[in-house]
Amino acid sequence: MKFTELGLSADTLKSIEMLGFETPTPIQEQAIPILLEGTKDFVGLASTGTGKTAAFGLPLLERVDPNNMMPQGIILSPTRELCLQIADDLKKFARHQNIKITAVYGGSNISTQIRDLKRGTQIIVATPGRLLDLIERRAAKLDDISVVVLDEADEMLNMGFKDELDAILSKAPESRVTWLFSATMAKGVARIAQNYQTDPVEVSVGGRNESAANIEHFCFMVHEKDRYPAVKRILDYLPEIYGLIFCRTRAETQTVADKLMADGYSAEALHGELSQAQRDSVMRKFRQKNVQVLVATDVAARGIDVNDITHVIHYKLSDEVAAYTHRSGRTARAGKSGVSIALINMHERRRIAELERRNNIQIKLEKIPDAKAICENQLLALIHRVVEVDVKEDEIADYLPPAYEALCHLDKKEIIKRFIAIEFNHFLDYYRNAEDLNSKPAPRRERQAGQQRSDNQKRNRRMEAYDTKRFSINVGRVHNVNAGAIVRLVCENSGIKSSAIGAIDLGKDTSFFEVSKEAANNIRKGMENLDLDGRKVSVRSATGQGGGGQHRGGPRGGPRGGGQRGGKPQRRRD
Repeated sequence: MKFTELGLSADTLKSIEMLGFETPTPIQEQAIPILLEGTKDFVGLASTGTGKTAAFGLPLLERVDPNNMMPQGIILSPTRELCLQIADDLKKFARHQNIKITAVYGGSNISTQIRDLKRGTQIIVATPGRLLDLIERRAAKLDDISVVVLDEADEMLNMGFKDELDAILSKAPESRVTWLFSATMAKGVARIAQNYQTDPVEVSVGGRNESAANIEHFCFMVHEKDRYPAVKRILDYLPEIYGLIFCRTRAETQTVADKLMADGYSAEALHGELSQAQRDSVMRKFRQKNVQVLVATDVAARGIDVNDITHVIHYKLSDEVAAYTHRSGRTARAGKSGVSIALINMHERRRIAELERRNNIQIKLEKIPDAKAICENQLLALIHRVVEVDVKEDEIADYLPPAYEALCHLDKKEIIKRFIAIEFNHFLDYYRNAEDLNSKPAPRRERQAGQQRSDNQKRNRRMEAYDTKRFSINVGRVHNVNAGAIVRLVCENSGIKSSAIGAIDLGKDTSFFEVSKEAANNIRKGMENLDLDGRKVSVRSATGQGGGGQHRGGPRGGPRGGGQRGGKPQRRRD
């Protein structure tokens, strides 16, 4: 099928043709005709990188009245990077139409965004917190909204935007239609569909929670101490890699990136502590391929839309099963193939089985490449570069005679050997006595002892399930922070699950939160030198501990901490 068969207007087809699009992806082919009718709510489930932006963006542009300068469509996305990417794509789609598209997001001057909205716009692309802020300031008016699009709905819920989504959807006109797009049909996404959609049409491409079919999945089992050396081995084995390395926390992301750069790799970090200008600079270098490897957190990577990524490496698996789909979907975009590699320790083997079952994939357990395989690949890459180099004969002609004279006493084979040695000796030296990094199963007696220790630890954790530690954090209602923002800050920087967070008490300028006893050390180690929306954040142990069973959202109380006690919940301005 061609785009010309989907019912799009001549102006839209002209833009598509200029962008080089000819054949729609499966989600585009199935969604666009339904959305052009514009009468029904819609749920589109498709893996990351399958063209969801065009699937909802093209029909939305067709519904807009260019003579009406009031907002007629809203697109919500979880991060500012993705927000900007969607807005940029829509502007390209609308280059032959008189339609104004405005992006609004946290971390940027809100006064400028208010002025942009006052000048008139037909489509608003926004992060939930910032849009709600603009609605409450009466800068964003929803009276003429006919379509609300929720893009990456599962990730918005994972990031704690439930309250903001509920508020925005409740303020939108009842006559509007809601288009929900997601990579997975998580429980929270299903709840939104149930509460805010009426008999939606559902289109699922590749299964509800499946990864793209053209991704190969591998895992390497290593000891915990060997994660970083294992990453270096993988990068050395893949000299032509253009990829992403996912870490769980900002601190871990920066540490891994710093180590790689210090060891001579072409790498950069991308995480929430960087300013918008820094993030834009990093992404510009990555898109231009001046950076070979980007080390990123899950949240920061949501806006990455690059078609040529060859590999995704999971330095550590996320606690969220759905995150594996999002991470892996950064490769194999636009019909290309890709590879997803997970580093796991002995205790994470069951997680691989769960990921296979939930995503309907096979993750092959492989051995980390040894020194011989790495050196062979490096040599082949070097030879490929020599064969493919563009020789500017006219420009180098004057420099060749002295080179010929200096090398004339060497035969062809000797020149090749010396040439290779110059480029290659450091690899031979580094890997000469390289140890095997592959983790091996312990002998039976040790496994039995380890299992006994594990069982004891599980029993201890069950006994301590309702024991909590209480911490204070120097942000509160005056800083426009809500419970969801604190959950995101704690989880992203400490690496703990949101289910380990208990009651959250929002104060005026200081708040308190509880975590399970076993997670307390992660808080102490991971939450130093932080900032939230430009404010220096300090986390300290608070006097007293939580009592058994009194907190909400703890180890057995669901995925979210409790909200503030009394009064209207405050919204995070992001």
